[in-house]
Amino acid sequence: MHNFYGNILSMGRLPRYIFSGLTYHVVNRGNNRQPVFIDDADFDRYFELLKRYKERYGFKLYHYVLMNNHVHLLLETTEKGTVSKIMQGITLAHTRYFNRKYGNVGHVWQGRFKSPVIEKDSYLLHCGRYIELNPVRAGLVQDPGEYRWSSYRFYAYGEPNELLDMDFLYETLGENESECRVRYREFVGDGVPKETLKQIRQSITNNHILGQDSFIEQLANKFRFKRRTRRMGRPKKVSQ
Repeated sequence: MHNFYGNILSMGRLPRYIFSGLTYHVVNRGNNRQPVFIDDADFDRYFELLKRYKERYGFKLYHYVLMNNHVHLLLETTEKGTVSKIMQGITLAHTRYFNRKYGNVGHVWQGRFKSPVIEKDSYLLHCGRYIELNPVRAGLVQDPGEYRWSSYRFYAYGEPNELLDMDFLYETLGENESECRVRYREFVGDGVPKETLKQIRQSITNNHILGQDSFIEQLANKFRFKRRTRRMGRPKKVSQ
């Protein structure tokens, strides 16, 4: 994987609908950080909803993790539906399911999800690693392979997963499928470098675009917003 300098765009809250056909790191949390998955059936139901709306809107799903009170989805939209339509559909359907099952009334998810745009040619694999290490950082497991509700085992061990689309950067890790799996386990096992972790977290907190200068410039020109960037560090190169 090539080296690059990451830059973050201070863009405020631009309308989500203008960003169709891009890659997003979606983070959606339970209202007041309350649990949104109580038992295994709740996780399974969310997977069913992902499948339903993936078929409806044709988005690609590269990496994910479902935690008890929030989710991370690394997805790419198409002309069939924006990230707002996708998440609105999933969130409303899950809310109806959750409230009906547990006898609740009102909001289950927080009012506004995060969805920073990601330059997939540079950050896709790094964000995927960050997402799949969430259960480890939370102290739920020592190894990401022990956690059932993430995309890690698809990449690390070839576990079948009909929800996922292959991260194209993953395929550059080795000469064959077996080597890619070994290299991916090593890549995730190295953890997220401190500077890259900082960039990803800042992009989530502030809904900032995460990418190189040229990518941000391209979006600024296409969508006619004012570009204000702050140069960040260089993510660790992925060994091949």
